Amino acid sequence: MKLAVKTIDNKEAGEITLDDAVFGLKEIRTDLLHTAVNYQLAKRRAGTHKVQTRAEVTGTGKKPWKQKGTGSARAGDLKRPQDIGGGVAHGPVVRSHARSMPKKMRQLAMKTALSAKAKDGKLIVIDEAKAKDHKTKPMAVALAKFGFESALIVGGKEIDANFARATANLPRIDVLPSQGANVYDILRRDVLILSKDAVNDLTERLKG
Repeated sequence: MKLAVKTIDNKEAGEITLDDAVFGLKEIRTDLLHTAVNYQLAKRRAGTHKVQTRAEVTGTGKKPWKQKGTGSARAGDLKRPQDIGGGVAHGPVVRSHARSMPKKMRQLAMKTALSAKAKDGKLIVIDEAKAKDHKTKPMAVALAKFGFESALIVGGKEIDANFARATANLPRIDVLPSQGANVYDILRRDVLILSKDAVNDLTERLKG
């Protein structure tokens, strides 16, 4: 698959051949994309929510009143879930929300996300993700020439410092290094912009 290469201000800069094994899958597995997104979002959950159980709340274990004859329900202490200030029954505990997803499935999901963008005409390749200075306004003017409202820009192994600062305050524009490219961030933005270095890095990472 051949695709035109653009500069950061949408001028012609040649063309590039994309590997069909990475960017040209014919079947778009939406079920696989769904699984990958859930895998990523579950993995990033902190899981630090916690409540105190009956055994953990502060209070005496003394029996509050005698077993029978008071007209009140029987009670062993006042730390029961139905008591004010008592422990919580079946509440959340500290745990990991991460779920497993085989490496080959993750790779196929990534290829599917890239292929979906290419198939929809929402994949743009630029010669390099670099900026002459760190000013936001020139960058906003340059990107406006492409006509998109939201985009994920993937650079090489390291992001140019000026480019990162120039795009930091642009709404709905995300910038990631090639090793940080993932299914969730690709799908959450309308357009995917890859530098030539990113194309090479992703092809090398996913082709095997």
